[in-house]
Amino acid sequence: MAAQPAGGQKPFHVVTPVLESLPLSKAVGTKVFMKLENVQPSGSFKIRGIGHLCQEVTLPDAPLSPGGNAGLAAAYAARKLGLPITVVVPSSSGPTPVRKLEELGATVEVYGKVWDDANRRAQELVKAEGWVSIHPFDDPLVWEGHASLVRELRDSLEAKPDALVVAVGGGGLLAGVVAGLHGVGWQDVPIIAAETRGAHSFHEALKAGRLVTLPDITSVAKCLGAKTVAARALECARECRVLSEVVEDTEAVRAVQQFLDEERMLVQPACGAALAVLYSGRLQRLQSEGRLRAPLASVVVVVCGGSNINTAQLRALKSQLGME
Repeated sequence: MAAQPAGGQKPFHVVTPVLESLPLSKAVGTKVFMKLENVQPSGSFKIRGIGHLCQEVTLPDAPLSPGGNAGLAAAYAARKLGLPITVVVPSSSGPTPVRKLEELGATVEVYGKVWDDANRRAQELVKAEGWVSIHPFDDPLVWEGHASLVRELRDSLEAKPDALVVAVGGGGLLAGVVAGLHGVGWQDVPIIAAETRGAHSFHEALKAGRLVTLPDITSVAKCLGAKTVAARALECARECRVLSEVVEDTEAVRAVQQFLDEERMLVQPACGAALAVLYSGRLQRLQSEGRLRAPLASVVVVVCGGSNINTAQLRALKSQLGME
């Protein structure tokens, strides 16, 4: 189902399903709805914000974007617009996103170990070539595009949920969700922000009350791997009730496997972080601590998706973490 045209242009994202998950509902003890962003054309929610940005600004003949799923979204948008694009990805991305980017017609440069390295290289190319950089998460137009997710929830659900569970990397999805909650009058809905240990820059920033740069990204959830979150993420925590939860890599990967077994959908460990909050009993713990209301009528988990995963990679992750 296509999203409604805005400003005379048909958006590049689609309206994604909102489905109740019986296994997740059983695990949590309340009704859980899944917002299935994994079925977006580029494989993740990123196409909402990046697609919106690409339609709202005048791009030169060669835009440039760093990042895996964000790069796929930018490459998809560039292809729709008939523009060449260069995407800089870190070596930690692996071969799958590189192949998918090239299939979309993008020029790919592999640089550095983590996203921050790739972003630094992207900024060098911007200065040298005069290209426009498409930031994967720190741009108001990106947040504005992601806000459409919440508007769809309002249109799909009979009542507002009692909590939202989202994964946090650089903070773009969180910023978009907060913008969307304000837009539909749901700003009192608590947000549970999930990260994996070793990519938990948002959690550390919340704890310190200021932006914190991690020394390195050690988590296997590389799509959460921004050493420093956007400043807007901290502002969101002041505007809405945001509860930070850090899960272990093993919990995230176990959640990916369980979700595949139960819902027949394969997602990246970054998405597994949000699912792990539900599978691991953390939601019930938040209730017992008085940080979430009890009982909860319903919870929504954003299944953010991700394209850098297949069954062989899942087996390799489980082996790497000593889970097999």
